[in-house]
Amino acid sequence: MSQKIYMLWIVTLVFISVSSHKLISQESNYVMPIPEIEQKLQHETYEIFRLKEARYTGDIVRRCIFKWPDNSFLQVKLKPAPTGGHMTNNAPRFEMAAYQIQKLFLDYDEYVVPPTFGRSMPVDEFKKYEIQVNPTFKNTSCVFIVLQCWLENVDTEFKFDKKRFETDSVYARNLANMNILTYLIEHNDSNKGNFLISTLPDVPKVFSVDNGMAFGSRESRRGTEWRDMKVSKLPVSTVEKLRKITSATLHEKLGVVGQYQIVDGQVLPDDVSENLDAKKGVRVAGAKVQFGLTDIEIDAIDKRLQKLMKQIDDGKYTLF
Repeated sequence: MSQKIYMLWIVTLVFISVSSHKLISQESNYVMPIPEIEQKLQHETYEIFRLKEARYTGDIVRRCIFKWPDNSFLQVKLKPAPTGGHMTNNAPRFEMAAYQIQKLFLDYDEYVVPPTFGRSMPVDEFKKYEIQVNPTFKNTSCVFIVLQCWLENVDTEFKFDKKRFETDSVYARNLANMNILTYLIEHNDSNKGNFLISTLPDVPKVFSVDNGMAFGSRESRRGTEWRDMKVSKLPVSTVEKLRKITSATLHEKLGVVGQYQIVDGQVLPDDVSENLDAKKGVRVAGAKVQFGLTDIEIDAIDKRLQKLMKQIDDGKYTLF
């Protein structure tokens, strides 16, 4: 990217932030409260104000600026789904499931996965940005996309600082929570940029922002560093919440992580109903489209959770 284009992009962001009265907080990794972000990404009508490749020319992942009906703006990571809704290294249901599973043991201010939801965009509109694009599902005229809130005040240069982990309880808590999440979902991709660390001195949070290769999927060639537990101590409050998670809860919350209704060729958000087929991850039946984890994938999470609980009871981890 040329310096001129880069500066224009920065100026645009500054202008948007000021004009919409949504100034980026100097003490947060988000520009607005998470519940508000969830509402916008999941339900509200959006308008693409600006869009470009996130990392390099031709990148399938886009960095966008969305404009919402209340004239607010939000930076979003956008990734179109493959035909049929699932493939290795492009699994919308895994991204959505990773966001949902953390809700079982973390509060809003502890989330390690940014708000992540599936939506759709008319094919004709998406062709403004990518000519060679087809509908994601048969009998539709739209592209299913995964939207994730773009984090502020973060750095891709994340490394496990063992000394800081032993001396900084806030850092230790945040890192332990992130590791529990990546362990439970069996995170299989340690590519640089998949894990971010906050640059805010008083908020040393660690985030897992790319969770598409998980839940028993194929391993990345870039390693699986955070697939297993690396930390030596865990927060008491997190452990207490983990103990309350039952197999039934996992199946209830993760069996369906996104449901949509096909209306006039568009895939629109719909209320979650019963699981259409627990043996499949992407389910299309009539006018309904469901994304979720299979029974086998959920049972694997439960098995890893029970293993962790036993290790805690056996004294493998220090609780703080």
